[in-house]
Amino acid sequence: MSEQLTPRQIVHELDRFIIGQDEAKKAVAIALRNRYRRSRVDETLRDEIIPKNILMVGPTGVGKTEIARRLAKLVNAPFIKVEATKFTEVGYVGRDVESIIRDLTENAIRMVRKEHEEKVLPRARVLAEERLSDLLVHPPRKAASNPLDFLLGKQKEQTATPEETTALARKKEDIRQQLMRGEIEDLELEIEVEEEMPTLEVGGSSISIGDMMGNMMPRKTRMRHVKVKEARKILTDQEAAKLIDNDAVQEEAIERTEQNGIVFIDEIDKIAGGSGGHGPDVSREGVQRDILPIVEGCTVNTKYGAVKTDYMLFIAAGAFHVSKVTDLIPELQGRFPVHVQLHSLTREDFRRILTAPDNALTKQYKALLEVDKVILQFDDSAIAAIADAACNANENAEDIGARRLHAVFEQLLEDISFNAGDENMPPFELTIDAKYVNDHLQEENKRTDLRKYII
Repeated sequence: MSEQLTPRQIVHELDRFIIGQDEAKKAVAIALRNRYRRSRVDETLRDEIIPKNILMVGPTGVGKTEIARRLAKLVNAPFIKVEATKFTEVGYVGRDVESIIRDLTENAIRMVRKEHEEKVLPRARVLAEERLSDLLVHPPRKAASNPLDFLLGKQKEQTATPEETTALARKKEDIRQQLMRGEIEDLELEIEVEEEMPTLEVGGSSISIGDMMGNMMPRKTRMRHVKVKEARKILTDQEAAKLIDNDAVQEEAIERTEQNGIVFIDEIDKIAGGSGGHGPDVSREGVQRDILPIVEGCTVNTKYGAVKTDYMLFIAAGAFHVSKVTDLIPELQGRFPVHVQLHSLTREDFRRILTAPDNALTKQYKALLEVDKVILQFDDSAIAAIADAACNANENAEDIGARRLHAVFEQLLEDISFNAGDENMPPFELTIDAKYVNDHLQEENKRTDLRKYII
């Protein structure tokens, strides 16, 4: 089980995607392990043990969000990332902080439902193929007469003869064999699908009118003209939805949200400071006071039931360039006892980011351009030159961390990306070295250097 990973193993997994920031990785690894430790403690003491929330302080683009996201993915926990600036004090127009927990619960519902659907998927595929063969043998047709005629006895339902029934069964078996062999994937047919219920936007959240009416409104359906391969997927989803127990899904999702949920509150430094003033800043302290009970532990009502926040892990992050951590209200500071400092990336960090992670940018661009028959290779000198270019750009302009690499790569490979894709172009191998990098980034470097002298 991923929940039973030791802190060292958790850090090792995070190292596959995030370079540096060992202090932050260590803090989240301990917090995650403490969850497992708490689950093994005697029940009389378990309720007294609460998570130790984490406050990450560091510039943009150094890995704060990625650490939290990868951590949640590692343990398959419900996760949500929110910006503190999106919320306003109660009484102001905007989103209320309780919507954080509602959205987190929705994420958990989707996660658990997907897991339950995967369990029943083999059975759902069999049922879907059965329905599909029925539809191909008996295409749906609209009733030409008044449906009341059946009730009044004016029109009788036609019954098939034994010979017709045998012929239809034989035809259905032939179609089933063709479906299994994938011979009629492009054949078109009509299927009945449910229409989405209209929604209303309330407080920044979408609410289904069907949910508001307690699902008393009848479901509307419509006919869709699709190919067999698409119909198979639609029918499989419909059958899987029938096979899963929605009550069990909701119970498990709420349990997972309460015990394993991770909430990442970004840009918390933007709501630091007092409330004295006018305009948007007037509610900053009010937002902090609204966030406080959620972090401290309270019960939030959702459409799936009450959800407690006492044992969720909250990770807050901010650059704190203008404000300081001490500008947060003392009560909120006390709810984030673990403070970790993330540092700006160095040239060596950039070099490792380009090669070490499983999802390194060099690997991403190789895979992208290989689609258009361009085989890219980056030698060591190119890696060093790209790292230097990104580091210099961060020093001479705004420091945006590893995000600077995206801008460098787009400029470096602009010509190749634009010209690739011709159907008649043969496979082409290109080795990128330091000279290629410097030649293609030269103009940008000149413009960057001039900015230093502009007052």
